[in-house]
Amino acid sequence: MNALTLPDIAAQAARQALPLEWVGMRGIALPVFIEGQRLSGKADAGVSLDDGATRGIHMSRLYLALERLEQQNLSPALLREVLQSFLDSHTGLSNNAYLTLHTDLLLKRPALVSPLAGWKTYPVTLAAHLKNRMFHVELTIEVPYSSTCPCSAALARQLIQQQFVDDFANKPLQHADVLTWLGSTHGIVATPHSQRSTAQLHLTLDDEVDDLPLTHLINQAEAALGTAVQTAVKRADEQAFALANGQNLMFCEDAARRLSLALRRSPHLREFHLRVTHAESLHAHDAVAESHWRREAP
Repeated sequence: MNALTLPDIAAQAARQALPLEWVGMRGIALPVFIEGQRLSGKADAGVSLDDGATRGIHMSRLYLALERLEQQNLSPALLREVLQSFLDSHTGLSNNAYLTLHTDLLLKRPALVSPLAGWKTYPVTLAAHLKNRMFHVELTIEVPYSSTCPCSAALARQLIQQQFVDDFANKPLQHADVLTWLGSTHGIVATPHSQRSTAQLHLTLDDEVDDLPLTHLINQAEAALGTAVQTAVKRADEQAFALANGQNLMFCEDAARRLSLALRRSPHLREFHLRVTHAESLHAHDAVAESHWRREAP
């Protein structure tokens, strides 16, 4: 045997001829560029093994093809280019290619009132498929927000009303006395419960979209909810946040409907599935609502 010729075991015939739907690697560490940010990511890269008589694929070829992601801003065109290189390097073996990227998008968010600002992370997953020459991209984005229970708010208001009756029954009302009462813990005897909540948006991009509108979609979701969690705050910001929660009371059903209506108006999407989770502070379990929508064909 020539000492310079290394054995290619993957090219050998399989002991049992059988095609495989997905073969590749998961959890590949690499940097990715999204909206000009260089982010730490993990990639899952794979192809189908349609030639069932071949023992395996050449995984190193997939790994090397991922190098283009280190140099260019992520876009549907770039993702398709990488997937096509997967197939080109496995001509005769594979018809379908898959690439999933996991990262955390960093966005700097201003405070509600003060000039402060801080960074928030949004977990993002991008899944690109090239199957039988058909290409599409799916995004999964997690958006945290605050939710205040409408039922709890109503019950708290009733207790405050009852305390007002107990304290002022058969007494002449003086403006100063009522104002003092409203600012005291004696008068405001109950407060509604709220919880940190999460919207998980699974979005399928329209085929005509040229970019990855991550920030746009996050902004759209937070505007629909009205109570995005904050970063750096002063007391004035915390008060404004309390006001926003009081004006946006919502069950998980309300949050799901708000998001669904907002995303249906997005020109970037042809389909979505969303799930909102309210991590209850009253119960030991979560409240969850889901919604699915697909744009009708013209």
